[in-house]
Amino acid sequence: MKNGDYIWELLVPVSWNTGRDIPISHHRDWDAKVRDIADGLTILKTAKGQWISPDGDLYSEHMIPVRVACTEEEIKKIARFTLSHYNQEKVMFYRIADKVYIYS
Repeated sequence: MKNGDYIWELLVPVSWNTGRDIPISHHRDWDAKVRDIADGLTILKTAKGQWISPDGDLYSEHMIPVRVACTEEEIKKIARFTLSHYNQEKVMFYRIADKVYIYS
């Protein structure tokens, strides 16, 4: 993490589109890739979300909010990896802080 990075949050699925839980080992592989890109991450407790598909169907699912301090280019790389790693149609991410400062 470098001074001046943004803090981003993105939502990682808890289960596959079939409804089966994603194995912890699969999540750990994702964590390792994110650490390779951004040097670290903060994994929050699961949350329950809802969304309506273009067909009007309501979906309710659990997700894992994850915070990452990195550049916009790096979060986009993480989002692309998240799409493929979890076989998702979409991934949501958003900036939650404009600057990161580390003091020692």
